[in-house]
Amino acid sequence: MISRIDLRGDALPEGAALRDLLPRAEFDVEAALEKVRPICEDVHHRGTAALIEYAERFDGVTLDRVRVPEKALVEALEQLDPAVRAALEESIRRARTVHRAQRRETHTVQVVPGGTVTEKWVPVGRVGLYAPGGRSVYPSSVIMNAVPAQEAGVESVALASPPQKEFGGLPHPTILAACALLGVEEVYAVGGAQAVAMFAYGTSGPDGCAPANMVTGPGNVWVAAAKRYFTGRIGIDTEAGPTEIAVLADATADPAHVAADLISQAEHDPLAAAVLVTDSPGLADAVERELEPQIAATKHIEDRIVPALSGKQSAIVLVDGIEEGLRVVDAYGAEHLEIQTADAAAVADRVRNAGAIFVGPWSPVSLGDYCAGSNHVLPTGGCACHSSGLSVQSFLRGVHVVDYTREALADVAHHVVTLAEAEDLPAHGAAVKARFAGGEPDKRGAGGEPDKRGAGGEPGGGGAGGEPDEHSDWKVPPSK
Repeated sequence: MISRIDLRGDALPEGAALRDLLPRAEFDVEAALEKVRPICEDVHHRGTAALIEYAERFDGVTLDRVRVPEKALVEALEQLDPAVRAALEESIRRARTVHRAQRRETHTVQVVPGGTVTEKWVPVGRVGLYAPGGRSVYPSSVIMNAVPAQEAGVESVALASPPQKEFGGLPHPTILAACALLGVEEVYAVGGAQAVAMFAYGTSGPDGCAPANMVTGPGNVWVAAAKRYFTGRIGIDTEAGPTEIAVLADATADPAHVAADLISQAEHDPLAAAVLVTDSPGLADAVERELEPQIAATKHIEDRIVPALSGKQSAIVLVDGIEEGLRVVDAYGAEHLEIQTADAAAVADRVRNAGAIFVGPWSPVSLGDYCAGSNHVLPTGGCACHSSGLSVQSFLRGVHVVDYTREALADVAHHVVTLAEAEDLPAHGAAVKARFAGGEPDKRGAGGEPDKRGAGGEPGGGGAGGEPDEHSDWKVPPSK
């Protein structure tokens, strides 16, 4: 069912050459972009009317409005299975514990006496969250998006999820219940690219949605394409592709555990990727034997699991040793990476590229999906080599606050002027000179009489040599 890639024997190639040897799902966002463009622009021009039309076209439901009444949120929570409610509440509690610790503090650095730079962290003003509702329902994604936004201090949080015919055009009731538990009261029954467009452009009228500064949350290729379309107008978390798991394991791993974890991600989608990297042919054989009975005992076999495991995006990769295995998983950059080896913590510590790392036999990806406290909105498609998962920092902007006194500016003014002239931007230098109008010529750093602030004197001078030029013949007058 699952293919093998044998990388033993020869030296592993470097960089892109190694990545090209590894399995990966095809996910053509660029092709989807042309199809979502007219949808996004239609929402721009027709607003709610377009959203209602697309709900009928894509979701098979006829809506009078897209804003979900608050009463529906309350009722969904009241009717929620108590066991599901308890699980969601525990997931929220753990996520808040982890994400609250990610808050950043304002920090001030005194660069020189009288000159400081403060970095303060400011949350974005409004965020649109997306919770998918296609093959499965994901209240966990509501938690993973809403909690870091709330802990970051975002004042306005709205959520969109596709309308469901089965539930009278409302999003799935478990999604609504999760919103109620989180205090997210602004919810829209809108799915796909049109949901991203609604948040990007905003819509008017009594049922209107104010524009958002940022949109986050996983979705299908159409959601990813819409995020790409609006990048620059809004901030995004990532263009989420099909989910993926990589397991780095040796002969100490339990094949039943490994097989179960590969299947757990394969059940998401027929394009889901499941990759085992191991230096143990015996483990590889045992995992293959485990797959068949475990698959037979679960759901979503023919429509998701079998296509995912048999697709070219999934494989067992044989390597000579754990060192080579580390190189392979770093080249792959998995969304989820499990380390099931001897001394797993030490091996995990050496991994550079992964969305999230799960250490040892008792930290499966499923734990991270729901109740570890970590975030499961993670980079896919190898993007873990340059991007992070969703966190409090995703919703914060670092703003530098520069505060210099007259004396502190005077101390460095000649350097500012020099660099402005070097870049042929004399007005930049003039903006500094204007603050010291009436000052007498000063030859500091330009030859003539030695500059007592230059090399060999006190810190801060130039010492360029030669005759003074017209741009350096100035000095600042003393403070009055």
